Amino acid sequence: MSQAPGLHAHHTLLAFDFGLKRVGVATGNTLLRAAQPLTTLQEQGEARFAAIAALIREWAPAALVVGVPFHPDGAEHDNTRRARRFARQLGGRFALPVTCVDERYTTTEAHALGARDADAAAAAIILDQYFREHAP
Repeated sequence: MSQAPGLHAHHTLLAFDFGLKRVGVATGNTLLRAAQPLTTLQEQGEARFAAIAALIREWAPAALVVGVPFHPDGAEHDNTRRARRFARQLGGRFALPVTCVDERYTTTEAHALGARDADAAAAAIILDQYFREHAP
């Protein structure tokens, strides 16, 4: 996945912390360059994509960001491939640019910060990382 082209000030983004059981979601915008936890989706299969479609209708994002996990040494594992597949599915279903970022330790960081909803907080950390890596 590549950086979303043509993003300028005032664009909303949605970020996802993908998991097999739950998907954390956060929102932010390119003007403030700050993310906030939004929700955690518990739905599975098509119901999950229906819930994401509702969020996309509500927030009208210009692009999506998906956290992709790796082992500490950078090696891929099963969830790396699953998260990339999820990112491809989002791009295909919703015709939005999707950027993948390395999400190692985001859930651990969310727990360390005392987040009540660690999955949504991890998605916010993923989006904050996107903002740091993609300077205006």
